[in-house]
Amino acid sequence: MVETQPVRRRTNAGPGRLLIAVYLLFAIAATSRAGLQIATKFDEAPVAYLLSALAALIYIVAAVGLARAGHTGRRVALACCSVELVGVVAVGVLSLVDKDLFPDETVWSQFGSGYGYIPLVLPVLGLVWLWRTRRDPA
Repeated sequence: MVETQPVRRRTNAGPGRLLIAVYLLFAIAATSRAGLQIATKFDEAPVAYLLSALAALIYIVAAVGLARAGHTGRRVALACCSVELVGVVAVGVLSLVDKDLFPDETVWSQFGSGYGYIPLVLPVLGLVWLWRTRRDPA
């Protein structure tokens, strides 16, 4: 009997490519928005604009992690998706409870309502994809 090693499915194949594309799209959108807001009206809502910049950075790093598809890439993507989910839920709740905390919207405000709630769904899809592409028990 020949023993085989568990096979790890690649995160950058199949539906993973679409997930990476959406992460890259959101990276571009959040980077553009945060860059413009920081450059033109940072003093109006610095926390909101810095949170949008943080979201952009997380989207970029998550996309790279998913695209790399190795052990390190998976760990990076897992960390990014987890932080992103906690961030969008925390900022979503805070932006509904106390509107004065965020005088201007962030990518994650009201659970990403300004972006069709995709910022809320995206980390969940990322975590599900990482789960589905984990090692197969041989």
